[in-house]
Amino acid sequence: MGARMFYAILAYHVESSVKALTPQEDADLMAELLRIGTRLHEEGTLGPSARLGATQDACTLRGPGDGVVIDGPFAETKEQLLGLYVVDCAIRDDAIAIARELRRVNTTAVYEIRPILLFKPGVPLAGK
Repeated sequence: MGARMFYAILAYHVESSVKALTPQEDADLMAELLRIGTRLHEEGTLGPSARLGATQDACTLRGPGDGVVIDGPFAETKEQLLGLYVVDCAIRDDAIAIARELRRVNTTAVYEIRPILLFKPGVPLAGK
């Protein structure tokens, strides 16, 4: 078996649509996503995953030197990054299959699948 690779599955959604869910709709959605996450964890595929807080509560550090902290993410987009999963897969197609399973539950979300190159001082980049 070849080397495995970590992938980030980034979950984008229109934040106002998520906020418009009733508490029961949100609980049902999260229960289905948790069911998938639990299975992936038991298989040894799922690493850290998180539902991110509201973009209105975020801040961004940018600019030269120590930078300047500004409110929220600065992006002219309709969709916001609302969550992420880290998965350990043999090939990219396995990570895509996981994203497809998540999307079957969360049909209006958009999932970006991106390789993660882990690094530590003095250690070559993983995945290269």
